[in-house]
Amino acid sequence: MVRVVLIRPGTTDYDEQGRIKGTLDIPLNDFGNNQTAQAADELSELDIEIVYSSPCQAAAETTAVLANSLGVKSKSVNRLQNLDHGLWQGKLIDEVKSTQRKVYKQWQEQPDTVCPPEGETLSSARQRVQTALEKILKKHKTGTIGMVIPGPLWSIVRSTLDNSDLGDLWQAETECGSWVMIDVTPDSVLASSS
Repeated sequence: MVRVVLIRPGTTDYDEQGRIKGTLDIPLNDFGNNQTAQAADELSELDIEIVYSSPCQAAAETTAVLANSLGVKSKSVNRLQNLDHGLWQGKLIDEVKSTQRKVYKQWQEQPDTVCPPEGETLSSARQRVQTALEKILKKHKTGTIGMVIPGPLWSIVRSTLDNSDLGDLWQAETECGSWVMIDVTPDSVLASSS
């Protein structure tokens, strides 16, 4: 069994404004840097062996601090790029909610049935995540690894690892700097792709 510590990047200005980041590269703000330092302190007792990261700027900055503080290597994984929200990127969540009420509600209740304009479907993102996790978990059958993943991709990774519901993907956009531990049997994740 491998323990996966799933970590959200620290806060950005977009997070504080309630904006959709998607694949945009937005740096951590001062609060996000403080969250990252606090997370590094909290995670120092977990014997994390390596930290994998989404390639986005906030995740990369968070990962650099964690890896340095924990004295471990890090690796950016392109397939862990956040969900592409297409034309929604940069917009306020409330703006999408007020101008596209039906789509917003559908995204909350049945996110698999929605594709943001010029964006990516959850199904496509799930396939990317599955491929990335297969590769990572083939290398790590035991021990503890960290993964810094922005929301809402964080929810997709979590649901793939622990076979749970996605939850509120809009809420996942704003829960920065937090982390959870998931004990994973690599073979069960690898088998779910068959």
